[in-house]
Amino acid sequence: MANGTLGQSALAANTDTTVYTPSSVATVNVSLVNKGTNTAAIRLAVAASGTPSTAEYLEYDTILGVGDVLERTGVVITASKNVVARSNVANVAVNIYGYEA
Repeated sequence: MANGTLGQSALAANTDTTVYTPSSVATVNVSLVNKGTNTAAIRLAVAASGTPSTAEYLEYDTILGVGDVLERTGVVITASKNVVARSNVANVAVNIYGYEA
């Protein structure tokens, strides 16, 4: 049973990135921060694969200004689902922390 920091990634521009895949049911918080010098449009999904379908998105092209943070808390994820993040620009960091049951 893992707990604490479960996944981290610095997103590349225009690339779906699987940040975390739990081995059992997990409750997590997801934090995205725009560290760059341009506004970012971010996407966040809990998906069956590394390429989310339309129904799997929690956030879609949500705008993060320079230095802005988006945090989703208490997200419950079933085993083998993927937390997938994407940004239209580089320099967006993703941190996932929580616990697996």
